[in-house]
Amino acid sequence: MTKTGLGALPDTRAKLGALQLITAVIVLDQFFKQVMIDQGSAGGLPIAVTPFFNLVLGFNRGVTFGLLASDNPYAPYLLGGLAIIFSIGFWIMLIRSPRTHERLGLAAVAGGALANAIDRLYRGAVTDFLDFHAAGWHWPAFNLADVAIVCGVALLLASAWRNAPAGPTTDRGV
Repeated sequence: MTKTGLGALPDTRAKLGALQLITAVIVLDQFFKQVMIDQGSAGGLPIAVTPFFNLVLGFNRGVTFGLLASDNPYAPYLLGGLAIIFSIGFWIMLIRSPRTHERLGLAAVAGGALANAIDRLYRGAVTDFLDFHAAGWHWPAFNLADVAIVCGVALLLASAWRNAPAGPTTDRGV
C-alpha cells in the first residue's frame, strides 16, 4: 500500500518499476552507443536514414551542446561524478514522491544521467549518434540517454503543472 503525505514512500512495486526504467535506459543507451562505435570504426558512418535524419558518430567532452568542454584529463571524472551525485539525489526524490508521473520523470532523468556518466568514465566523452537536420542546419548530435533526460524533464514539468494551484487566491483590490 502506498503511503500519502509529505515524505510519502511509494510501495516496493513503484520503486522496482523506477529501477527497471533506469536500467532499461542505461542498457539500451549503452548498447546503441556501442553499435554506433563499431559501425563508425568499420567506416560505415554517417548513414542517411531520411532526408532530415542521419546516424553519425561524435564524442562530446562537455555537457549539453558541448558546454564546459575540456581536454583536462580529470574533466570526465568530475562531470561523471557530478552526474552520479545528481542521480542519487533524483533517486531520493523518486522514492519520496507519491506521484507516478514524477517518479517516471525522475527515473528517466536518472537513467539518462547515469548512462552518460558511464560514457564519461569509460570513454572520456559522451558518445552521440542521432543527427537531425534541415536546410543544411544540423541540431547538435545526441543519444538515447539525452532523449530519456528530455522526456523525463517533460514528465516532471507536466506533473508540476498538473499539481499546480488553479490560480491566484489573493484579492488585489482591483
